[in-house]
Amino acid sequence: MKLHFTKFGSGRPLLILHGLFGSSDNWKTIGNALSAQHEVYLIDQRNHGLSPHSDAFNYQLMTADLLALMDREGIDQADLMGHSMGGKTVMNFATLHPDRVVQLVVVDIAPKYYPPHHENIFAGFHSLVLDEMSTRKEADTKLAQTIKEPVIRQFLLKNLHRELDGTFSWKINFEAIEKNMDQIGAALRPDQLFEGPTLFLRGANSDYIEHEDERLLKTHFPNAKLVSIAGAGHWIHAEQPEILKRTLENFLTK
Repeated sequence: MKLHFTKFGSGRPLLILHGLFGSSDNWKTIGNALSAQHEVYLIDQRNHGLSPHSDAFNYQLMTADLLALMDREGIDQADLMGHSMGGKTVMNFATLHPDRVVQLVVVDIAPKYYPPHHENIFAGFHSLVLDEMSTRKEADTKLAQTIKEPVIRQFLLKNLHRELDGTFSWKINFEAIEKNMDQIGAALRPDQLFEGPTLFLRGANSDYIEHEDERLLKTHFPNAKLVSIAGAGHWIHAEQPEILKRTLENFLTK
């Protein structure tokens, strides 16, 4: 699959992958901050953003998508960074293609299994009859019946695209994502290993990486360092962008 991406800056390539329900735009601010030292690639994963849709959705395919992008762009080696679902993608990639990865950054996700969740989000997606929507405000009001947090609703509504004729369509293929949620929570296999420099970042207010997960991180990534970002939950890049930027600069410029 040929993924959509934007690139800018100069230096060693840095490929950034967003999380579930997100898109490459979520990381534009951080990407711009790092572009002085890196050629930054902001990538839409399959079924997200402007990348193609497919009923098939798992980490084997998303890893293959990333490898194909690097090959098309002539990138022999790169730094990789992924948030949440994107973190699972780059972990899989690094363990399967370690010779293509210089340094690895994983944002608020562990290599363990996560059971399917987000039922309220999928209920919200299904509740929107796009043919009956004329404004984003209407969509927000409808989503509020199942998703109480305004910040999360606005994040999800970034996936709503207005066509030239004024109608709405989804950029995200939420039906395929919903059918494959068990795949999205998949753990790394016990034999998957990457020995290169690795930085795990966790939001101090997030429960995605727990203290008991540290041993598992070292099992798969023996050269890993875990850093907690104070005042942040799962969306570290939105909640503490300045701290995140400095932390990334210190690690990636080594």
